[in-house]
Amino acid sequence: MRRHHIHENALQRAVKEAAVQVGLTKQVSCHVLRHSFATHLLEGGYDIRTVPELLGHADVSTTMIYTHVLNRGGRGVRSPLDA
Repeated sequence: MRRHHIHENALQRAVKEAAVQVGLTKQVSCHVLRHSFATHLLEGGYDIRTVPELLGHADVSTTMIYTHVLNRGGRGVRSPLDA
């Protein structure tokens, strides 16, 4: 059995075409989806040390840039006791 992989340019093109079809005026790329994924993980309460593993970051400080979007500073993760 063989697997056929999609070339990265085809994926990038599909993301851009989808953005045009829905009428987005800002530029959209696969990298934007990566940022969105990281932000949603933090909003969902994932540990700040788990996100770098999922994104392939070597250091937690690289992931800390996503916490500014949450307007919670470095406290971007909710405690289960707060629920």
